[in-house]
Amino acid sequence: MNLSEAFQSVRNHSLNLCSHLITEDFSLQASEEVSPPKWHLAHTTWFFEQFILVPNDPRYVVKHPQFNFLFNSYYNSLGARTARNQRGLMTRPSVDEVKTYRAYVDEAMLKFIQKNNPELNELVTLGLNHEQQHQELLITDLKFSLWFNPLNPSVMDIQEYDSEPKSKWVSIDSGVYEIGYTGNDFCYDNELNQHKVYINDFAISTALVTNQEYLEFMKAGGYENPTYWHDEGWAWSKELEVKAPLYWEKQDGAWFYYTLDGLKPIDLDAAVAHVNFYEASAFASWKGVRLPTEFEWEVAQNQFNWGKRWEWTNSAYLAYPGFKVAPGAIGEYNGKFMINQMVLRGASVATSDGHSRPTYRNFFHPKYRWQFMGIRLAKSL
Repeated sequence: MNLSEAFQSVRNHSLNLCSHLITEDFSLQASEEVSPPKWHLAHTTWFFEQFILVPNDPRYVVKHPQFNFLFNSYYNSLGARTARNQRGLMTRPSVDEVKTYRAYVDEAMLKFIQKNNPELNELVTLGLNHEQQHQELLITDLKFSLWFNPLNPSVMDIQEYDSEPKSKWVSIDSGVYEIGYTGNDFCYDNELNQHKVYINDFAISTALVTNQEYLEFMKAGGYENPTYWHDEGWAWSKELEVKAPLYWEKQDGAWFYYTLDGLKPIDLDAAVAHVNFYEASAFASWKGVRLPTEFEWEVAQNQFNWGKRWEWTNSAYLAYPGFKVAPGAIGEYNGKFMINQMVLRGASVATSDGHSRPTYRNFFHPKYRWQFMGIRLAKSL
């Protein structure tokens, strides 16, 4: 697939994700952490316009001068922007106007790609990966916002809960291992600069923690015993009165969870999802084991199947040796978030095809759980 074909494929997929939405769904925003589908469609378009067309195509005419304010996300060097918690207040531009905006930019981009500038083609590829990130966010943000609707709307079926295989422990010998991306395909700058790390003997589970296992933790009083929790996590759980993973609801003594395909009884054999770092760590402590570090995960990842859940690690999101923040607004993509975040590895059922690799470093604050976040256990030997 050449770059033009890849561009059209990624851009079309974003629209296809919205094919079962009604007009009112496009502006739905239930909290500051999530964004409306319409905003995702526009922001990913704005990215191509502002980072590629505006600085590199002198004949390009910006579609609307105020779109830079409306659809900038966190790029401070590109000017003022709509407050994150107010994205859902924008009834205008309309959904049709946003789709027209996408078509306008797409036409200009396809002409631009035909010029075949290798350096700028790398920036186009970054834009496509950026859009794939937002495709996953569109799915998970929409799920969170629709969850508040008592009608339990069904808008898509992405097979959120499949049964996990039987779990076993795989041992990994201590030694010096190479960590980080090498190759000629795309990766983010936070994966670069392969470097050596020393890892002690450890074992890792070949399966993710299931709903059944997590339910046992709940029944055993896991949310009531502070000895399993980080202090910050304990304070979080008490303040919000958390007793179960996100989207779990108890009805007539039975547990259900909301999915994008409606409300369903929990599948006990499926991997637990929508737990944050605090919960994952507390569960591991209750089991007498721990979470793997991101380096252990990368070393061991070929010993198990991954990709259903973003898997919490016990590693803070920090720079690899030699990491440098890129100049300009692109430099705001990863480096400035290397504080107060934990690394997740793998991918999820909401991750777009072709957007995962063993060195991929996702990251979130420990309190967040609206992504498809799960648990894989490890133990020292």
